[in-house]
Amino acid sequence: MRASPVANPAPPRDLPAALTADILAALDPCTLAERIGFSPDAWQARALRSSARQQILLCSRQSGKSTVSALLALHTALYQPGALVLLLSPALRQSQELYRKVRDALTRMQIAAAAPAPSEESALRLALPGGSRIISLPGSESTVRGYSNVALLVVDEASRVPDALYQAVRPMLAVSGGRLLLLSTPFGRRGFFHHEWSEGGPDWERVQVTAADCPRIDPQWLATERAAIGDWWYQQEYLTMFVDPLDSVFATEHIEAALDPAVLPLFPVDGDAGAGALPLDPGVNGHARVR
Repeated sequence: MRASPVANPAPPRDLPAALTADILAALDPCTLAERIGFSPDAWQARALRSSARQQILLCSRQSGKSTVSALLALHTALYQPGALVLLLSPALRQSQELYRKVRDALTRMQIAAAAPAPSEESALRLALPGGSRIISLPGSESTVRGYSNVALLVVDEASRVPDALYQAVRPMLAVSGGRLLLLSTPFGRRGFFHHEWSEGGPDWERVQVTAADCPRIDPQWLATERAAIGDWWYQQEYLTMFVDPLDSVFATEHIEAALDPAVLPLFPVDGDAGAGALPLDPGVNGHARVR
């Protein structure tokens, strides 16, 4: 008895459309966002499409900054084979929350048959068949060293990340030429996040988004929130203003206003008396005094 001939399976009728959609998603992260049912705000679209090597998102609470960073992380891992994406936050719990957003977006892509399943996965990391990895890191300078060839480094809640940790992760981009993304609400006029925003120079692309720029936040709710938490917290959390800590004795603007480069120092600086410094003698019991 002869076996019945087996017909060759017909190719999927939607193959050209699927291929076209995948190419468009590779070229435009906003297309990837739309494929998983997310419609970016105007500022989110600009941030997603940016080609800047260094980007700062100074954003209000609940504005969608973590969603943007999660989409950028997933886009990098999907369309740059072998890419290493690191997610860093002040605490491991926060890094895991950002990682969860990335994983949720990948799941939506898989449901849409637009992304492969991870080849490896744990609570803190995943690997894709193309060799890309997304790793969630704890906020400890002593445990993040050792990574190299990083394609994208995301620092979430950056205003609360210690300076030493930031300095420890920056060299990870030295050889790869990868992207650095800082995102946060302000936390006082201090630390590297404030410095990079205010004095970091032209190499940074800066994006500022207040609560008023977010269409999902009800203005009436904001008015109630301002009355509840007070101006100091409201200015930071929702107006994205760098304000002085509550325990500051003098305001920063008052200190800066008191400085005058034309005034010569009264006492020596680093052992150099300088042109206008008054001479000192050892004084009594070793305490210096002006002659």
